[in-house]
Amino acid sequence: MTENAGNTGSADNSSNNWYEEFKVKGDELMAKVREIIEEGNARRLYIKRESGETIFEIPLTAGVAVTAASAVLAPILVAVGAVAALATSVTIGVERPQDDKEDESASESAAE
Repeated sequence: MTENAGNTGSADNSSNNWYEEFKVKGDELMAKVREIIEEGNARRLYIKRESGETIFEIPLTAGVAVTAASAVLAPILVAVGAVAALATSVTIGVERPQDDKEDESASESAAE
């Protein structure tokens, strides 16, 4: 799995959001999507083919409890599972609020 972070890659980026991508194998897709949803700080989730074509674009509501999010997103997760079964490699794009990136940078600086 590889990770690319930055403000590129999303046509819908604004100064209040940042975007990162993870390249995963098809069998790792469900686990990574669940991990991102459980973190609870993502605004939007993109799943793209190797060619860069977006397969899914899933808006996520900030502040929704993990159990509620799982129940609401269950049909979408089933569809993601179907894609995972057919895909060899996909890219997961995550749009997050800008203040989360600042918090993450501050945490990393404090740890050093």
